[in-house]
Amino acid sequence: MPNIKSAKKRVLVSAKKNLENKIIKSEIKTATKKFLNAVSNGNKDDATKLYAEVSGLLDSACSKGVIHKNNAANKKSGLAIKLNKIAVAAIEEVKVEEKAPVVEEVVEAKPKTA
Repeated sequence: MPNIKSAKKRVLVSAKKNLENKIIKSEIKTATKKFLNAVSNGNKDDATKLYAEVSGLLDSACSKGVIHKNNAANKKSGLAIKLNKIAVAAIEEVKVEEKAPVVEEVVEAKPKTA
């Protein structure tokens, strides 16, 4: 334990900042897990909303100095890729449903008489 007054204050301030940083990182992790859960369930609308939330949290943490800007960009990029994959899957699913059903006529072969 420090003896000097300024060092004592520094310990208190750093402990407070450490707690704030943990809270911010925990919010990011929770929001990311919610997003990944929505993606794994194939819920495009929820995933889009949650991506915006996670992106905002990452930008906020980056501006506060909790995480590095490249770390935030890397995480956002990875999440965007996952969101785009689910969007492409949804588009392909719609295209398959839009196609008209193919009706094949069965032509019975008549036996040849000799």
